[in-house]
Amino acid sequence: MNSNTGSSKDSTPALSSGSLHGSLDISKTLNRCMPSDAILPNIKIAENGDAVEKDSSCMLPTETTSVSIDACTDVDSSTKVAVDTVIVGRRFHENVELQEGVVITVSRDPQNAKDSDAIKVLYAGSECGQMLGYLPRELAKVLAPLLDAHFVECKGFVVGLPEQQLGDVPIQLTCEKCNNDNETYSDLIHRQSLWERFLGAIRNGNLQRPSSARYQANFNMMITDVMANHTHLSSDIETSFLGSFKSLSNDGQRLFVRIYTRKGPWFRVSSISYREISDVEHAAMELKLAGYIYMLSCTDVPSECEMEEILDVLSVPEMKEILKDLLKVNTSCTRRPELLSTLLSMYNNGTCTALPKKILKWTGNCIRTSNMADELLWRVQRLFFLNGDQDLSSFLLVDLGLVKFPDYTCNICHRIFKERNDLLEYEEAIRVAQLMDESLDNDNMEMVSRCADLSENRVCTMPTEEDSNLAESPPSFYSCFSSTWVYSKVLTLGVSVYERERRYADAIRILKILLSKIASGRRRGYWTLRLSVDLEHIGRPNESLSVAEGGVIDPCVRAGSKIALQKRVVRLSKPPRRWKVPSYADSLRRNIEEVNIEGRPLNCETGAKSVFYGYDGELCGVEQLALQYYADEGGSWQGTHSEGGIWMTIFGLLMWDVIFSEVCDVFQSKFQTAPLDLETDDFYKSRKGLIESQLKRIQDGLAEEMLITSWELHQGTSCRGINWDRHSMADLRAAVACVGGHRLALLLRHLALDYRSWSSGMPDLLLWRFNGERGGAEAKLVEVKGPRDQLSEQQRAWIFVLMDFGFDVEVCKVSLVSKRR
Repeated sequence: MNSNTGSSKDSTPALSSGSLHGSLDISKTLNRCMPSDAILPNIKIAENGDAVEKDSSCMLPTETTSVSIDACTDVDSSTKVAVDTVIVGRRFHENVELQEGVVITVSRDPQNAKDSDAIKVLYAGSECGQMLGYLPRELAKVLAPLLDAHFVECKGFVVGLPEQQLGDVPIQLTCEKCNNDNETYSDLIHRQSLWERFLGAIRNGNLQRPSSARYQANFNMMITDVMANHTHLSSDIETSFLGSFKSLSNDGQRLFVRIYTRKGPWFRVSSISYREISDVEHAAMELKLAGYIYMLSCTDVPSECEMEEILDVLSVPEMKEILKDLLKVNTSCTRRPELLSTLLSMYNNGTCTALPKKILKWTGNCIRTSNMADELLWRVQRLFFLNGDQDLSSFLLVDLGLVKFPDYTCNICHRIFKERNDLLEYEEAIRVAQLMDESLDNDNMEMVSRCADLSENRVCTMPTEEDSNLAESPPSFYSCFSSTWVYSKVLTLGVSVYERERRYADAIRILKILLSKIASGRRRGYWTLRLSVDLEHIGRPNESLSVAEGGVIDPCVRAGSKIALQKRVVRLSKPPRRWKVPSYADSLRRNIEEVNIEGRPLNCETGAKSVFYGYDGELCGVEQLALQYYADEGGSWQGTHSEGGIWMTIFGLLMWDVIFSEVCDVFQSKFQTAPLDLETDDFYKSRKGLIESQLKRIQDGLAEEMLITSWELHQGTSCRGINWDRHSMADLRAAVACVGGHRLALLLRHLALDYRSWSSGMPDLLLWRFNGERGGAEAKLVEVKGPRDQLSEQQRAWIFVLMDFGFDVEVCKVSLVSKRR
């Protein structure tokens, strides 16, 4: 808040929950932000002008707006602040009765195994201080250092009771500075910096308790954003329908969002109860008239499909009572599936036409979201988040401080969907892909074939990428939002099914269509490899060789797929088919260092993950066994089993400013963890100067300093590839120091050039050791293979690249202990 708030006699200060404000007269402040009939705590004014509570046990109604009472006009020199937050991880005790207004205190829990900054919330009215739960992690992170330094005292009260029995409890916590006449100047400076950090977190709004109706504002914001930025994609009817949501009452909006985000589809109106919705029945009728929900009452006749869904809202005792009433005898059915089956069969065979009325008499009115609302809001969420993984829960995670998205600028220059028809085709393709997934899960091969046939027909009738490339064409990384891209995924699954059924002719036909229609697809390497293999299966080795040779020189074929195709060319190009040996034949035969160790297995089952007795006698996997070997007999190495995880984390931290730099069209919403072009060639092309500048600093030996700075600035913020919990700062620093700037820069450039192709298949272990008195450090990368494992082509490709970059790489093969021992 502005530190001058309230300085003018005529101006009305802008107050918000948990905010800090200036020295407005206390009576005026309370009158402006509380209703006239609110029950207020007994307040007196201290000599320094601060307002303090005389009787802190008084209760405030939940409708009262909380205020931070402070007499200092400069926000950074405040001595007391109030923060609206919640109690999480709540635990009740038999002798603790939770009521609105009860006083609470806090206590540090530094020995907490999950969070060393943990702060317990205690019931102040008990003699031994029974524990109610914890403060949220984000609040504890900035408040714990102040409590540890004995710089603040905290007390508060319960604002309201949770909506659910074990839900979070809304509270208001007041934090006041403590005076210490004996502290030194340096201590004072340190404590003041901690206090200002705490105040900064409050200003950012991260510590405020999410409003019970915050979801309503988030939902409205999402609709408004989509209607403003994608208005050309909706028909007049759709635009009118979505626009009507804002004209609904607060109760109507809140009820709709509540049932839309719950698992249904049907809900009893009588069982819906939310504190922020004053009249559920009136809100339901309003939504029905607006077309947002369907409603069934005892006068309606449900369809067969609706009947099955309505039955699902009944409890087992209710179904037994209905059967008893219909059959006039007690039923022997006790399990829910049996009861459902019995009731449905009675309805379907016509023996009980009165069943719907009897059911609705038990349930009362039932509601569900309408088809139009479902379809349009499915589209709204797709357009807002640009994926099928995120939904309205993303807002909640941010509001609660559980997820933090990075800061970046959304600079949108081109539309993802130029016309409404592009969007409709994309949506149809997504539904076909979803049906394909469901059919594969249910082993419905007839529907799988139908999905593949439809996708094949759609792709065949679409123009090739060369034909559709226009001067004003959108960025290439928008291709994943095209129907062609989705259908290509469906056909790729279809190829796998056909190969499993040995329908090689069908697989070959589809693969040729994909390669001819999609010139720059990310899966061209896989398609080319499968086409070459399938042609050999049907006895056409010459064509198989030609396909493999073409794939080797295809610029879109990279990494493991290219290695696999090169090996096929070498194998198939024997005389008389080819007399000349390929130039890359010697490269494929390069020697890879191997280390062989023995392990005592717990199991030797084929297909099961190998489990061994480690050097310490404990059970472990093959990678942990190798780590123990290198730590002991292998030369006192330290290390981690991370595969590519640690390298993705290092890439994200050292390239943070590059990843989230302002580039046109790559950021479309505030809920992204990476730019849209990260996995395309455009990522490096659009940021070449910035990337090379960062790599130059890394090569000059500044990587460790850059790593520490990035970690401290961004810790906990979501970013593609970064795992904050798995890799400690100590391990990351050791890895960066031991690898060296030159090799690290080469590796990161390789990832920046083609993140998608090289983000998997890296060696299992990263090892390092410091040479003590001799000085210096060294690193080693190890791919671990069990008794029956072989290197994949992707792993082999990575090993060759790392060898070219000067890394020490080897394969550790674990074999079973010899019987003679």
